[in-house]
Amino acid sequence: MKSVSICHRINNYYHLLDIAMAKLPIIQLPDPVLRQQAEEITEINGELQRLINDMAETMYAAPGLGLAANQVGVLQRLIVLDVAHRDGAKDLKVILNPCIKAGEGQAVREEGCLSVADFSAEVRRHARVTVSGLDREGKPLEISGEGLLAVVLQHEIDHLDGILFIDHIGRLKRGLYLRRLKKLAARGQ
Repeated sequence: MKSVSICHRINNYYHLLDIAMAKLPIIQLPDPVLRQQAEEITEINGELQRLINDMAETMYAAPGLGLAANQVGVLQRLIVLDVAHRDGAKDLKVILNPCIKAGEGQAVREEGCLSVADFSAEVRRHARVTVSGLDREGKPLEISGEGLLAVVLQHEIDHLDGILFIDHIGRLKRGLYLRRLKKLAARGQ
């Protein structure tokens, strides 16, 4: 009986260590995985659930408002987001195979990205969107949002298609940033 409880405590210890070390590295531009299209998720299993948990933990630790699977090197159509986190609350949304069903209006907002270091720019997007997909259990879901939620949904879904927010800005600004990025890479920074 005693060996079972010791074994149980050891397993709990390793489980806690595993949780504490779950943060995933966030892929940075110019890594080519950021330009690849993610594949549709066809199977929901324990491995996917663990990826979802790890991505959420990584997003919160970064800190960010959203994270697409491409950004952690996984080419699956999965996003996690939480715009309430910006205000200190928590409202994690997980969407598998997200698809923008409708978009209306236009809005311009300042955007940055966890995969595009030290750069932000104003981006024009739909002011309101409706996104459909599956929740983490595979049940159909639909999310409608405006303002920041609409921006984050569009931004993260773009990632799944290999599109970065810098693709929505002018060529001059994008070119300046990419040249600066190349210079930093040449210096080994």
